[in-house]
Amino acid sequence: MNLSFNQKVKVAPDTLINVIEGESVLLNLKNESYYGLDEIGTRMWELLTISDSIQAAFEKLIDEYDVKGPRLRQDLELISNLVEQELLKLDA
Repeated sequence: MNLSFNQKVKVAPDTLINVIEGESVLLNLKNESYYGLDEIGTRMWELLTISDSIQAAFEKLIDEYDVKGPRLRQDLELISNLVEQELLKLDA
């Protein structure tokens, strides 16, 4: 899946999220798939769902964590996985 960093993501309508001690469990009610996120993945989820674009979330994550841009771009492949699991939706 090719993502544009200018796109915005939002929580898919059939997604439930439960955060426990900084970690998350995401559940797709439609297909009953679930996905676990560690603390950094949970923070990425939070920023992605409140930011105006993937790029804006990317910039905030670089500021918050000691990570290089290329490494973080690779880690953001998580977005593709979450879209494929129908936990996130991409806006045009």
